[in-house]
Amino acid sequence: MSGGDADGMQRRWSHLRKVLERSGPFCHPDFEPSSETLNFLMSTCKILVIGAGGLGCELLKDLALMGFKDIHVIDMDTIELSNLNRQFLFRRKDIGKSKAEVAADFINNRIPGCRVTPHFCKIQDFDESFYRSFHLVVCGLDSIVARRWINGMLISLLQYEDGELDRTSIVPMVDGGTEGFKGNARVILPGVTACIECTLDLFPPQVTYPLCTIANTPRLPEHCIEYVKVIQWPRESPWCDVPIDGDDPAHIGWICEKASERATQFGIMGVTYRLVQGVVKNIIPAVASTNAVVAAACATEAFKLATSCCVPMDNYMVFNDADGIYTYTYEAEKKEDCLACSQVPRVIDIEGPDVKLEGLITILRDDPALQMKNPGLTAMVDGKNRTLYMPTVASIEEKTRVNLTKTLGELGLENGHEVAVADSTTPVTVVLRLRYNGADGDVEMK
Repeated sequence: MSGGDADGMQRRWSHLRKVLERSGPFCHPDFEPSSETLNFLMSTCKILVIGAGGLGCELLKDLALMGFKDIHVIDMDTIELSNLNRQFLFRRKDIGKSKAEVAADFINNRIPGCRVTPHFCKIQDFDESFYRSFHLVVCGLDSIVARRWINGMLISLLQYEDGELDRTSIVPMVDGGTEGFKGNARVILPGVTACIECTLDLFPPQVTYPLCTIANTPRLPEHCIEYVKVIQWPRESPWCDVPIDGDDPAHIGWICEKASERATQFGIMGVTYRLVQGVVKNIIPAVASTNAVVAAACATEAFKLATSCCVPMDNYMVFNDADGIYTYTYEAEKKEDCLACSQVPRVIDIEGPDVKLEGLITILRDDPALQMKNPGLTAMVDGKNRTLYMPTVASIEEKTRVNLTKTLGELGLENGHEVAVADSTTPVTVVLRLRYNGADGDVEMK
């Protein structure tokens, strides 16, 4: 490197050196000013960005310009025309290509020394060893299910010795989310602070349509789409044995065709491929400026966590620029009986042993603190591990379907019985303990 290049590099990072090589009133108590901190950031720190959409593009740009050199990005989507108005790393020529790969190429070519490694796949395609290799995870997701899954994965990495958390096993997560002109950023230290599941009831409920309306008196194109999704898909689609994949063109195309036919029958206009995908995936319109602000907040928190130069956010920031600019920060509290991060099984209150298994599954789906999608249940009954219901495997679902109409008592589930639940919202099986209303005393493990 020539003398001029070396001077240029010194000037490029001079603003960071002022922060990292000097102490100040807002420094973290454990912060020690050193020239080695920037070297760690640029040569050792390994960071994972999940999502290369509106937030993800901003995050990649911010983190790369901030000095992070070893960045990985995961995204399973391809670029669409509608992405180009806010996902600025993409161009028209990139339509149809992998978001992760195009975003990585753009950053690598634009920012010297930065190495972004793309992964064009689902987050579920990697195991614990992959996620354990990172110092920090930053999420720019539009899916609550994906947030819950990665939250569960990072919690599963935690190690305990004699009941005490080994803090070296913590992989911090910075999570950002936007919804129109609203957004939020949060810092999660798995096992220490509130996790995604602790605050699950903060997420806005998904829009639902009454079954009687979509079946008998549809008035909107969304009603026709929902009818096909709920009624026709499991009965008529070629893929009736599998859940709808909102990113599969074949799935969306079939739903669009059937919804258009139903809309024509009722004289309804407006069913389009984009609307179908929006309803199926619950897509909410994004605003570029909101993405930029929230991503900047997330990148700042990532920098603080990686360098300890400042106390990180504690721990949830809300942003709203619908009417002016309004923001505030508060501490979301960790739940002692959190489904994901507590060390004890969560107790589920049930009316009694006369409740049917399908009623229990409805509770798991509708409870704001659980919000499971397609739970499968197993339990130890008479000393044997018994599959009560497993919806994700067609052959097992057919054999266990009869259990849905049986009562919990008929299935041998007593007060205090523990039920293991597998769901797409978590990478690990969670344990729930049944408590029948009116039962005497505390529940005992069965």
